[in-house]
Amino acid sequence: MPSIQSSTEGLLGSLFERAQDAIFALSSCLPCTPETSVLKLNGRNFQIVKLLGEGGFSFVYLVKDQNSGRLFALKKIRCSSYGADSFQEAMKEIEATKRFRSPHIIPIYDSCVVQDDAGSGTLFGNLPSSDPDGGGGRGGDGGKVIYLFLPFYEKGNLQDAINAHVVRGTRFGEREMLQLFLGTCKAVREMHHYRLPNVGATRRGAGASSIPRMEVSPPDDPFSDSQAAEAPLISDGVDADDDGGNDASYPPKPNKGKARDLGGDGDTVEQSALDGGVEQGGAGQLLPYAHRDIKPGNVMVADDGKTPILMDFGSTIKARVHIKTRREAVAHQDMAAERSSMPYRAPELFDVPTETTLTESVDIWSLGCLLYALAYLHSPFETTQTIEQGGSIALAVLNGSYKTPPSSEDPYSEKTREIIKRCIQVKPDERPDVDAVIELTQAALRGLE
Repeated sequence: MPSIQSSTEGLLGSLFERAQDAIFALSSCLPCTPETSVLKLNGRNFQIVKLLGEGGFSFVYLVKDQNSGRLFALKKIRCSSYGADSFQEAMKEIEATKRFRSPHIIPIYDSCVVQDDAGSGTLFGNLPSSDPDGGGGRGGDGGKVIYLFLPFYEKGNLQDAINAHVVRGTRFGEREMLQLFLGTCKAVREMHHYRLPNVGATRRGAGASSIPRMEVSPPDDPFSDSQAAEAPLISDGVDADDDGGNDASYPPKPNKGKARDLGGDGDTVEQSALDGGVEQGGAGQLLPYAHRDIKPGNVMVADDGKTPILMDFGSTIKARVHIKTRREAVAHQDMAAERSSMPYRAPELFDVPTETTLTESVDIWSLGCLLYALAYLHSPFETTQTIEQGGSIALAVLNGSYKTPPSSEDPYSEKTREIIKRCIQVKPDERPDVDAVIELTQAALRGLE
């Protein structure tokens, strides 16, 4: 009985907190007052300007640093006290975002973890409690809230750009579209060719192409009013807070095999089996990661209007996972259903077989769907038949059933169509690797000169 009561109270608390944030969302169009719209985090004051978006347990706000006047995107992730796994998952998102270094991958400027007493003492529930270290207090039942400071991109994401083209009846120019796609592929390459730390200049795997990598400059203070907003804020070295800085939550501690209850007869699948195992190996060893949720909404457009920035690493896991049992297969299938958007999800994640190895090729399928969406302004499997006529997106994906306009009516070149065709292959081993996709894209761009 106590466990049922605790669960019920936790659920009601979560619903109350979401209602508070919904109230704030509705009121974000009204003038803000200092009493209700100022956050004090990590010793700095930030004014909430408006709500930018929301997910299952997260909200993203536009905030202004009151000292420098700079704008940031502040992602707020609620981690309920009755679901400790949610905190681990949120910390893994931070860890994944900090792991990869590229001008095409979103940086985390700063973060903090605070105790959340169900929004007590505030109107909207979006202010942290007085516990400054985000973990020392145990007095409340509201769990924890993780705040991530991210860059704010005024131009939005690729889905915003697609929607704008739909409304205007226009489309991407082919060169612009391929450049956006190429930059996204470079971000994915950084993940697929990840090597364990303390490696030298090379981070590509054996057989990788000789495509030069872009260098990333060391960061300056992102909160300084003298720091140009477009300057790179990622370092190829160790983050300052990774070696004993002020943020006690860094580096995030890996989930060392915490069991995950799948229901049924009480058997569990170890978390390490879900995320590909504990990160092991010597310095420089290749350890590919898969994003697993590549879609237009997860690719921001930098303020220059041409640089794509891959974001949202909450679905990221080690790419190569061997599935041994049916229970593991079902666990990965459920995880994909929860974290990977259906219209861009690879077919092997819809029906995971046993005695198989999932690989980074799941991202190649998603990249093909992404390029299709940029070209034709909708995903290949979100058609009139699947949306309006009760058709099954899952069945269309599993069969690889999609259509492109006839060549005579298609505004894009055959080389661009070939990239889509090569990536959207039902069998994973028939898809190219990310280096081959980059080479195909560069060839298509050269064909436009």
